[in-house]
Amino acid sequence: MIETPEKSRTARSPMGCPRCQSLMVQETFVDWESDTGTLYFTGWRCITCGDIVDPLIVQNRVSRPEPAHGRARSKKAGIVIG
Repeated sequence: MIETPEKSRTARSPMGCPRCQSLMVQETFVDWESDTGTLYFTGWRCITCGDIVDPLIVQNRVSRPEPAHGRARSKKAGIVIG
């Protein structure tokens, strides 16, 4: 489950990155291409891997879970140099 500051921690407490479990910091982001009328939004950015989490990202991750095992696309062979 993805932790969000609203549910589990205060804005000053450290939050673990869902990707690498490193420290995340709260930031205000600017969305120049937003069609919602909201230019600024608050989210969390990982200081190690750069992953960004905000309420909309959390909502999308919950409503669109990872594909079930065996249903994901198969990986194609890469270029072999040799």
